[in-house]
Amino acid sequence: MATQLDLQEQEQLDALKAFWNKQGNLITWTLVLVLGAFAAWNGYQYWQRDQATKASAMFDELENAAQAGDVAKTGRVFSDLKDRFGRTTFAQQGGLLAAKVQFDKGDSDVAKASLAWVREHATDDETRTFAQLRLAALHAQAKQYDEALTVLGGTVAVGFEALVADRKGDVLSLQGKPAEARAAYEEAYKAMSDKLDYRRLVEAKLMALGAAPQAAAVESGASK
Repeated sequence: MATQLDLQEQEQLDALKAFWNKQGNLITWTLVLVLGAFAAWNGYQYWQRDQATKASAMFDELENAAQAGDVAKTGRVFSDLKDRFGRTTFAQQGGLLAAKVQFDKGDSDVAKASLAWVREHATDDETRTFAQLRLAALHAQAKQYDEALTVLGGTVAVGFEALVADRKGDVLSLQGKPAEARAAYEEAYKAMSDKLDYRRLVEAKLMALGAAPQAAAVESGASK
């Protein structure tokens, strides 16, 4: 009996050895890859948390400098923030804040550069669109109308369409193109909720151009 069991165990052992000789390398490398991927994922999560913590601290420093109106320090901290943690939301929000301080202190060109960086590196459409709106306003103020319209022609976040159309109307109006401005304002008016007070401002802009926004809205609704 013992001999029979020994033979069965030997057969099983031989079968296991044969299987391992055939599949052992594949199994080993599969385990290595799985465990390696798990370790890499844990490492990446740690790296992200570490990056976010450091970026947050630097953003706090930038915010303090901005509140103090220290444009030079604000610019330096933002430069470090985007160089070291440019992929974080803290860097993108820092760019918007830095641009505001720079513009308020009369450094419009530097503010434009900060906003252009946010526009290029923003990881979400909302932040990118906000930067585009502000950057277009600075270009328009500098009478760089073509540049403003180019900026506004980028990707627009959902829900921002009316604001972008309104800003286009402002630029076109300043450019001396009333017909095109009116079309942009009408687009903004139709896309904007009638519960928003800002819609009244768009209506006033249309009235100044001799348009009848209410009629335009009715006509739009009838065509649907």
